Parts: sequence; structure tokens; C-alpha cells
Amino acid sequence: MSAITEPTARQVACAQEQRRGLMAACLAHALHDGYTDGLYAFLPIWQSQFGLSYAGLAIVRALYFGTMGGLQVPADHLLSGISPRNTLVLSTLIAAGGLAVMAIPMGFAELCCGLVLAGIGSSIQHPRASQLITECYGNTARRPLSIYNFSGDLGKATLPALIALLLPVFAWRPVAGILALLGLALSLVLIRLTPRHIAPAMVTSPHRQSRGGSTGFAWLLAIGAFDTATRMGYLLFLPFLIHGCGGSSATVGIALALLFAGGALGKATCGWLGDHLGIVGSVAATETTTSLLIIATLFTPLSGTLMLLPLLGIVLNGTSSVLYGTVPELAPDGNTGRAFAVFYTGVIGTGGLAPIAYGALADHVGRTTGQLATAATALLIVPMGCDWDRP
Repeated sequence: MSAITEPTARQVACAQEQRRGLMAACLAHALHDGYTDGLYAFLPIWQSQFGLSYAGLAIVRALYFGTMGGLQVPADHLLSGISPRNTLVLSTLIAAGGLAVMAIPMGFAELCCGLVLAGIGSSIQHPRASQLITECYGNTARRPLSIYNFSGDLGKATLPALIALLLPVFAWRPVAGILALLGLALSLVLIRLTPRHIAPAMVTSPHRQSRGGSTGFAWLLAIGAFDTATRMGYLLFLPFLIHGCGGSSATVGIALALLFAGGALGKATCGWLGDHLGIVGSVAATETTTSLLIIATLFTPLSGTLMLLPLLGIVLNGTSSVLYGTVPELAPDGNTGRAFAVFYTGVIGTGGLAPIAYGALADHVGRTTGQLATAATALLIVPMGCDWDRP
């Protein structure tokens, strides 16, 4: 009897640690992604207050995204010896500290410093949370990783809407302070929730590579980079598109929430699509649809644009879940932690730099042309996916 009871109790304890680890990673991801995309609601205010051009605005935004993307690999390497519990708490405290710095009324330089500090915090969260889930679930981590990916879109859907509701009531700096307090509160939750140690039976073994090792991973990274460039480029112009249609700051928040809510739905939709069409077929379908819907939002009135945004969100954000869930399978040498860090470096770095090019293009030839360029980028992914699928 004891031989049956003891393994059962151990399995129950392991399952509880798995759920706690997944929940902690998802809460951290939701907050950090909410911070990331909540910044878009501030862009029109910063442009007006500091007299920024589209390219200048993209550069300011890149202070956060560039730091977050560029420090993925160094952060994963430096903190590899620290427990996932401590790294998640540390990442959230640093990101909240960046928002707190932004809330201090000291001018443009202080805003830039706050964005860099917040980016440092978020650079820690992505690879370490992904590695935590992989360690917890081993070779069955694909579905939990999809849940983790989905949780980020919940943060993207809720925090920008919260910011948009607060901005008409408060100035932008107090709103940044509220976000910092939210991060501090979550840090306290993570201390209690995240498992201190991962049971040995839950540690993963190396994943088999299905598409030619490092070559397959390189193609995956390239496609992810172009997909992210499309998404971040469109998000740069969306607030101004809504204002151009007669929308208010509150309408911008609603538009972002609709887009990100569609993106959250896209995680499940594109997973189903991937089962039926395969990775290459689903990527081709989503990127083609993304391009068409981006163009459509240029020619519809405000109400029509708001109706299209959830559909656009499904394909604009959904492709990432297909790519992200494939990272452990293609990790070079089975090193999933480093593979996630490299993947995030590529896609987030591209997300930080690409809007600068789109913004410069918009400054010279107009916002409409800049938005059309994001649609063209999505179409470029289709032949890339076909090349990736060749033997």
C-alpha cells in the first residue's frame, strides 16, 4: 500500500508545483506584456508634449524594446544560476521601478531612463519564465508554453484599456505610477506563488529537432523577426489611424483592446489551423490575411476599423504562437533556455528597430505609405515559409 501511496503523493506534489510554476509565469508574462503594449496609449501624448516626429517617437519606443530585446541572452546567461522564483520577482521589480522613474516629473531624460530600466526588467522575464515552464513540464511543455503565450495577450488586452480609461482622469505620469504599484503588488504575489525548487522528476530532457537543427532554427528566427516587424510597425501607426478617423484617446485604448483580444483568440485559432494546414500552411494563411486586413483598415471609417481590429488581431498575433511553440523542438543542442533567449532577442530586437524605419518612411512620404509597408512585410513572409519547408 505504501508503495502505491508514496508515488501518488509525489505525483500530486509535482502537479501542484507545475501549476504554480505555470501560473506564476503567466501572471508575470501578462503584466510585462501589458506594460509593453500599454506604452502605445502614451505615444500621442508624448509626441505632443515633447514635440517628437514619427521617427523620433519610434526611437523613444525603441529604448524600451531595444533594451528588452538586446539583453535577452546576457540576462539568461547571468541569471542562469539563480532560481526561477527569484528571477521572476527580480524582473518584475525592475520593470516596475522603470515605470516609477517615468512617473517622476523630471522631463524627457527621465522618461528615457525609465523606459530603459523597464526594458531591462522585461528582458529577464521572457527567457527565464519560458525555461521555468520547460523545466516544470519537460517534453510535455508545448501546451503549457501555448498557455503562457496566451497569457501575454490577456495583459495586452487589459492594461492598454486600463491606461486609456485612466488617462482622461489623470495625467500620464500618475498613470505610470499606478502601473508601477501594480508591478510591486505582483512581485509580492510571485514570492509566495512560484515554487522555490523544481523537483528532479520534472526536469526536461533535450528535444529532438525536426527541421535540420540550427538551420531550421535560423529560419524560424527569421520568420519570427519579420512577423514581429509587421505587428510592431502597425501598432506604431494604429493610434494615429484612430485619431485620423476622429477617435479620442479613449477610443485608441478600445482599439488596442480589440486588437489584442483578437490576438488572444488567435492563439487558439492558429493552433487549430496549424493542426490542419501545418506550420508553413498556417503561416502563409495568417500572413496573407494580415496584409489584406491592414490595407482594409486604411479605407474604412472608424466604426468599420473597430470591427476589423479583432479579426486583424487573430492573424496579426496568432502566428507567433505557431512559431513560439516550435522553439523547444528546434533548440540547437537541446539548450531550450538559450534558444528562447536568442529567439526573443531576434523578434524583440526587430520589434524595436523596424518601427524606426517605418516611422522614417512615414515622415518622408506619409503615414499611409508607412502602413502599406507593414502590409508588404507580412507578404514577404509567405515565400520565406515556403523556402523553410523545402527539404
